[in-house]
Amino acid sequence: MNAFTSSRDNTQATFTHAIFHPNASNSGLWCPKSLPQIDFQALANQSYTELVHSIFTALNLDISPDILDSALSSYKSFDDSSNPAPITTHNLPDNLAILELYHGSSRAFKDMALAPFGALFSTLAKKHNKKYLILAATSGDTGPATLDSFEDKENISVICLYPKGGTSDVQELQMITKEAKNLHIFGINGNFDDAQSALKSLIHNPDFQKELEAKDFSLSVANSINFGRIAFQIIYHIWGYFCYLKARNLSYGTPLSPIIPSGNFGNALGAFYAKRMGLPLGKIIIASNPNHILTDFISTGTYDLRGRKLILTHSPAMDILKSSNVERVLFELFGFERTKELMQNLDSTQTYSLSPNELATIHEYFQALFCPDEACLEVIKNYAKKSLLLDPHTANAIYAYEELNKNTNSTEHFLAYSTAQWCKFAPTMLKAITGERAKDFEAIQKIESTFKKKAPSTIHSLLSKPIKHSHVLSSSPDEIRSEIIKIL
Repeated sequence: MNAFTSSRDNTQATFTHAIFHPNASNSGLWCPKSLPQIDFQALANQSYTELVHSIFTALNLDISPDILDSALSSYKSFDDSSNPAPITTHNLPDNLAILELYHGSSRAFKDMALAPFGALFSTLAKKHNKKYLILAATSGDTGPATLDSFEDKENISVICLYPKGGTSDVQELQMITKEAKNLHIFGINGNFDDAQSALKSLIHNPDFQKELEAKDFSLSVANSINFGRIAFQIIYHIWGYFCYLKARNLSYGTPLSPIIPSGNFGNALGAFYAKRMGLPLGKIIIASNPNHILTDFISTGTYDLRGRKLILTHSPAMDILKSSNVERVLFELFGFERTKELMQNLDSTQTYSLSPNELATIHEYFQALFCPDEACLEVIKNYAKKSLLLDPHTANAIYAYEELNKNTNSTEHFLAYSTAQWCKFAPTMLKAITGERAKDFEAIQKIESTFKKKAPSTIHSLLSKPIKHSHVLSSSPDEIRSEIIKIL
């Protein structure tokens, strides 16, 4: 059951191998060897968990139904276990709805994949009698979701790296107040790209892996370079499509364009795979922030890091320049030889360019816009007047909708993805709505008072929790490696 292949050569692996060992050969990423064509209309009335089973079976993933069921029980902790990703049409135009992906424990979309993925991974590790070190780099949302998912899990230790000062206070507190002994969180002096680069360096370092093996640990990751994350992320795009049809009383086959706030491209990749398998999506709209490298790439076909510096924006979870999952799109469309050539160009020269024909192929699937920071605040303010509290990342998506809707006809339909709840970015929300400046929890209280909406108790309780992880490292892989070995 070799369902996966490296994005840079012909090496093949099973799904289980791919999630245990996400570092594919030639420094590539594991990708589906081929994607099935699925009769999605036949799945329209399935429950969320039934849909997961159907897609995993179609993808030929070597996970037994009972183990998958056990992993999916993690959705019981969501606000509504039968509908972990609801949509809203409240006070929205007739051709727009919002898919709410923030109803899990960390109040951000990463829970949708990481909650079942963590349960699945730890079950498989125990079954194979292996101990794993899980590495995670986060721009703010992956970290809390990973820690929640792996907290107190047997056979698992987690190292989580986040950019010190580069997340919201709530996101940081969700990480540094964790008490479980198997979780280890470090701030780093650098940005997310620095954290992700250090993580990738360690993954591909054979000496580090030997040191881990000497301590009876194997190495894996929780970032979306692990296909286990992507497998679960495919599902909510399908679910969102069906929910939109029901909400707007539309027939199957109606094209629906997802508008996805994008940083590392894992969320958009899930939609791309669903479209490739036959889901009748329109173009996948990539909504970038002022770090608009994805918009530039999709518009021009050139991915160019030269002279580019990361900008800290109002939507920090998207403050990324090296979007790992673009590589999987390149492999799916152009094959491993071309993917290897392009990625080696990026490594050696910091840039690569697609041919005109390749760019035309990209444009069959994607369109991209970016939202200036000032416009992000304006969207938040305008929708707050309609009693819709949109976090800054969601605001990027709504801005893209408004730009597209200026030149579209009324028959086009859009589903904007809301990737975090407003309370995770309350200072930015308050600044946008009233012009006031306040720290996270003061801002939360002011917004609650104004809009009569309560943040979850899990957010409020963070303020009273003691800080357990205060160590800050440089972004040097050697220093991070040294700390990990000490811990183990």
